[in-house]
Amino acid sequence: QVQLVESGGGLVQAGGSLRLSCAASGLSFSSYAMGWFRQAPGREREFVAGIQSWGSSTYYADSVKGRFTISRMNTKNTMYLQMNSLKPEDTAVYYCAADNTLAIPTTRAGYDYWGQGTQVTVSS
Repeated sequence: QVQLVESGGGLVQAGGSLRLSCAASGLSFSSYAMGWFRQAPGREREFVAGIQSWGSSTYYADSVKGRFTISRMNTKNTMYLQMNSLKPEDTAVYYCAADNTLAIPTTRAGYDYWGQGTQVTVSS
């Protein structure tokens, strides 16, 4: 079965950096668009960034543009999210998601598979 496992979350001070990873198994990884979402307490899960199946196209939420970078290594079935200049408002559980499509879905409903999430906490 399909498994997505996030790692790399933790506690960091404002202005710091973290790199999240999402390891995928049970799917033809290079055929799937991948995305990162986040959910803060009491808020809806929101799109953060997405990457096309071969990595040729990416898309970011305005709130993270210029600070976060999404990438993937298809030979390792892994996707990454480099997060720089972190702010307290970036605090959330971060989820990776996969969808068998050429486009980059930006809504929760656009993804078929989800990981369990990794906590990111940014202190002020």
